[in-house]
Order: sequence, then C-alpha cells, then structure tokens
Amino acid sequence: MSECDALIIGAGHNGLACAFYLARAGLRVHVVERLATVGGAAVTEEFHPGFRNSVAAYTVGLLHPRVIADMRLHAHGLKVVERKAMNFVPGESDYLLTTPDDMQGAIARLSPRDAAAWPAYSAEIDRAGDVLRQWLLRTPPNLQQGKWRTHWRDRLRQGARALRLGRDLAGLDAAGVGAVHDLFTRSAGDMLDRWFENDLVKALFGFDAVVGNYASPYTPGSAYVQLHHTFGEVNGRRGVWGHAIGGMGAITQAMAKAAVAAGAKISLSAPVREVIVEKGRACGVVLDDGVTLRAGAVVANVNPKLLYGKLVPDGALTPAFSARMGAYRCESATFRMNVALSELPRFSVLPGQGDHLTAGVIIAPSLRYMDRAYAQARLDGWSSQPIIEMLIPSTLDDTLAPEGAHVASLFCQHTAYELEGRSWDDCRETVADLMIATVDAQAPGFAKSVIARQALSPRDLEDRFGLVGGDIFHGALGLDQIFSARPVLGAADYRGPLAGLYHCGSGAHPGGGVTGAPGHNAAREIIGDMRARRMFGGAVRR
Repeated sequence: MSECDALIIGAGHNGLACAFYLARAGLRVHVVERLATVGGAAVTEEFHPGFRNSVAAYTVGLLHPRVIADMRLHAHGLKVVERKAMNFVPGESDYLLTTPDDMQGAIARLSPRDAAAWPAYSAEIDRAGDVLRQWLLRTPPNLQQGKWRTHWRDRLRQGARALRLGRDLAGLDAAGVGAVHDLFTRSAGDMLDRWFENDLVKALFGFDAVVGNYASPYTPGSAYVQLHHTFGEVNGRRGVWGHAIGGMGAITQAMAKAAVAAGAKISLSAPVREVIVEKGRACGVVLDDGVTLRAGAVVANVNPKLLYGKLVPDGALTPAFSARMGAYRCESATFRMNVALSELPRFSVLPGQGDHLTAGVIIAPSLRYMDRAYAQARLDGWSSQPIIEMLIPSTLDDTLAPEGAHVASLFCQHTAYELEGRSWDDCRETVADLMIATVDAQAPGFAKSVIARQALSPRDLEDRFGLVGGDIFHGALGLDQIFSARPVLGAADYRGPLAGLYHCGSGAHPGGGVTGAPGHNAAREIIGDMRARRMFGGAVRR
C-alpha cells in the first residue's frame, strides 16, 4: 500500500506550491528535500557574521498573484516591497534611471525620439504578452503522442487545449499576430534597434534578453526571453519588481507554512537516490539512506535532465526518449555573488545616495557590450567586460545587515560552465575579483568597501542547488525548449513517458523564474488524473 498519494522530490518553491494544491485537494502529500532547509535556490542565509542575503534567486517580480493569493502567503509572513526606482543603467558620461510611474519621462531625458516611440513599443509588447500571460497557468497542447497517450480522455483534452490556443491567437489583430511572431522568432537586438536609437535605452530592455540566457541579444529567439521577464507584477502592479523582506527565503518559508497547514508533510536532509519503477510505472523513491517510500504518484521538482539522467533507473526509458533528454540544453552561464559592504557605492555618473540605489543596477551600457561579452565568454570562458546586475536589498530591508552597512547581490553574465583546460576551483576568485573591479570602475571605492563576499560559479550552483549546468531556469528558454516543447515534445503536460511520474519544476511550462506556476499547473493535472483513476479504474494509466 502507498504511504502517500503524491511524493514530491524537492522543496523548492514549485515543489512547495504543488504540495499545497495537492494537499488542499485532500491528497496525502510528502515532500522530500535533499538540503537541510526548504527553498531550493530561493533561500536566505548569513554569508558573513551579521550579513544575510538571498543566496541564488534574488528579486521578486514573477511570483504569480494567483499562487500568492491561494497560498495566503502574506498571512504566512510574506511582505514584498517595491523598488523605489526600477532600473539604473550607468554609461560612460550619462545614465538612465527608470521609475514605476514615468518610463517615458526617463527615456525622454536621453532621447525625445525614443520617448515618442515608447508607447507604441510598449503596446506591441503588451499585445503579445497578454496572450502568453493567459497561458502561464494553463497546460500547453501536447504536440507528440506516444503509446502512453492513447486513451480517449487524453485525446479530448489535447484537442481542447489546441482549440483554446487557436481562439486566443485568432482574437489578435494583424499587429498582434506580427508581434507574437516577431517575439518568438527574432532577436531582442534586432527588435530594439528597430524601435530605439539610444544605447542606454536599448541596454535597459536588452538586458532582460540575456538574464540567465547564454546568448547574445542578437541571438534569434532572445526576444522571447526578454518577453518572459515582463510577465510579472508586484502588489498588483504590472512590470514592477520588488524585494521580499528577509530575502527570497521569506517566500519559500511562507510557502512551506502554507503547504504544512494544508496537510503536507516535509522531510529535510532526505536526498533521493532513485525513483522506483515497476511495470512501467513510477511508484515511489529510494532515499540515500536506503529508506523506501511508496506513493501513488512521484512528482519531480528537479531539472528534467537530472531526473531522467540520474534518478530514473537504467532501462526504464526508451533509447529515443533518453537521447532526447540527453540533448536537453542546460547552461545559463551565471556567476552569482553576495557582498557585504561597509558603505553604499557612489556612481561616477550619479554621485551620492538616492532611489537609484534601490534599483536593479545594470552594468552593460549597450547591446554591443552584451554581444561582445557573449562572444568572448564562448572563446575564453568568461568576458573581461562582464554583464552585471547589482541589487542592494538592504536599502529596502534593514534586517539584512548591521546598521550603517549593506549587502549587495551581483548577478553576473557570461561565465561558461566548462572551462577548457581549467577548473572553477582554480578560477573562482579570479572571476570574483573581475566582477568587483567591474562595479568599481562605475562606482570608484566600491572594492574598498567590500567586507566579505560569497562567490558561486556555475559549478557551485549545480553542486549546491542541483541546477544542472548551473542553469537557473532548469533548462534554456530557447524556442526548442518552451511551451509545447518544454522539456521536450510529448512531455509538455507535466507528464513524462512513465505513468505516475510528473514534472512540477521550472523545467516544465512556463519555465524559469520564481513563479510557482509549474507547481500550480502540475498539481491540477495530477488531481485530474487521480480523480479519473478513481472513476475509471485501470482504463486510465496515470
């Protein structure tokens, strides 16, 4: 007899969201987590005495409002505050500083022409974004069927999803269809060059195209990655980014409380060695200590490549599926740093303190700069002029650092996972020095203000958080790995080739970021399958 209805591998934010929805539906849910705390890559820790920060994931903006409301995260202690300014892009002699309420005015200070183009550009992004936003909490059509998908119920629901997508697209006017087509096929750089003239303006929008994306802003398909980062909202305001008081761990701690209150059980320091597969069905897991846990369904909140490459036993998958998962691309070329500061930085182009220090500081003054950073990283392993977004969350949250001191998050691109002839153990501190020096070039004195630092290479992100290839999104957001092809064709509806095995992590639709959407959507499919099994018995293999 199964010890629970659903066993979830991984207590990251999507696993916790999935656990909540399943438990709320009355299912017996058990979450097992490899680490000693919940949260996965969305955690807060003290990295130097008196200094705390979000270790990996570092900003709030994509967490879906439905998930926040359903889980009552604010009642469980979550408080999110908005940045006073959204983004600050320093250049050689000028800067761009945007606020939530006056994007056009900020652009006009640099380029009246670009300010005049902004409303039409924004409307084009919104036309495409509004269609895709509707699908964040929907299951995509599955475009490839297999032997495990022959039941009439599967065929009906796939047809219904395809019709719904068709209706949404048919509702667009010609401009809307063109916007969707462009954003799925073109590069962000090509689109931004068409709309704008000022380098800092283009850099502001182009940065979203390379966040966690090992690519140039001129790589075809990078426009979709840019769009992906516009889907969010904070406190009911679209396009706004914020900070969780207490760091990103405050989100997952609130989620864990919600899941437990709904009836879920969470076991920490319980790494999974193998998924149990019997007669083509996943029916439990074996932990590293040899303990066996049986379940009606196994739900994986881990990178699909890790799931099918290491946790599913040899021989359980067809060679064709194994080959496809072997080709699943995982590398976001991310180098992550947390820095303890004795004082706030002073930027050459905007000296002194101000709201710009609460913003996301983008050190990448042009699309050409980003393009060169990518090209050099491909050749040399990292760029001598890296792309950095710096946040100083202690300007909004005084719980993170001692009085008068501060913490900064440095999200750095591009650094390759594989270094030819070298190891990250040998290169980590060299690259960390480079990142500090890059900020210091814009804010002289920054390097001297550094009290302590924590540096995580792509290898470190993989080892600590199970982010295969150091990929923060559990798989690249390329056109071959999104929507009906995420993680691969035929597995886009949160189900893989093994009955009873589901995907609920960022390797499933709609992809990466701290959204909670994959966990929400997977829970809906699991609940539907379990109800159908009770109703139809063996006719439904799931």
